This record gives sequence, structure tokens and C-alpha cells, in this order.
Amino acid sequence: MAGHEYFEPADRKRPVADPTAAEPQSAEEPRHSCDPAFKHGVVVGFDGSTSSERALAYAIGMAHRSGSGLIIVHVANRLPTTVWAGCEPPVFVDVPDHRTEVLGLELACADYLAEVPWILVERGGDICHELEEVGREYEADAIVVGSTHGIVGRIFGSVAGRLAKRAKRPVVVIP
Repeated sequence: MAGHEYFEPADRKRPVADPTAAEPQSAEEPRHSCDPAFKHGVVVGFDGSTSSERALAYAIGMAHRSGSGLIIVHVANRLPTTVWAGCEPPVFVDVPDHRTEVLGLELACADYLAEVPWILVERGGDICHELEEVGREYEADAIVVGSTHGIVGRIFGSVAGRLAKRAKRPVVVIP
């Protein structure tokens, strides 16, 4: 019921509610801290491909026009160990991905990124989930991704299509 608090036993810790907070935080959901300069920015998925470069160009213009920051997200590879071990439960391992470092250096030297403040965020896991998670953490106004052209996207579904179905914020798909 609204306006009533039910206290838990004294041996359990409760988060202290901040009366000025917009939404209460629960003990099970820790909020990730992010740079406040990039709140309400534009999230863009980037892997160095041609379609992600077009998405980055569009996201730069979008961030510039709205006066916000750009959150560039690179999702590193994760492979199931069942490929190597033949075990039943799907256990994932992080594959060392030095591509993020290379992408970061390329982006740092790019003149076209001088128009907007930007950061590069590396994540590991499902691309759709990670882009939406970063969007939630930064309270992004939009997520920009490039479209997938190829047989893999047709068989398994494209990242853009899956993201557009599940995202809780606008998704812009760049062809």
C-alpha cells in the first residue's frame, strides 16, 4: 500500500530511501555509476564494420544536434565452453578481445569525433542485452545501430531487429 512501510527483521539490512530520489533503489539491483556528463546521451554500437561506422556517423550528428554526449559501446566476444568441452550447461568464457583497444586508439585519433564529448565502453555478452543495459545505465535518449547484411543475420535474426523488439528506448537502425 502506498504510504505504508513494512519493516523487515532487525538482522536484515534495508537500503535507506532517499526522499529526493526519483525511484527507490532495491538491495538486489545495484546501480552502476556513470559519468553524469553522459546522462541522456546517445548510445551507439560500434565494432569497426562499415555499417557500424555509418551508425557512428549518424550518432555523432544526433549527439551534436541535441548537445549531448556519445556513448560508444563495443561488445567483446563471449563463446560457450560447450564448443570445446562438450558439457551440457551453457557456460560462457570471455575471449581476450584486443579489438577494443585498437578501436579506442582509432577513435581517439579521429577528427570527426572532436564535435562531441564521447566515451568508449567495453562489455562482454549478448550485444542486444549489453546495448540496452548501457542505455539504461546512462538513461540514453536513443540507441543507434547499423543494420546487418548477410546470411547470419537472416538465419539468427539481426541485432537491430532483436534490439528494436526488446529495447525500452528508441532504436535507430542505419542501413
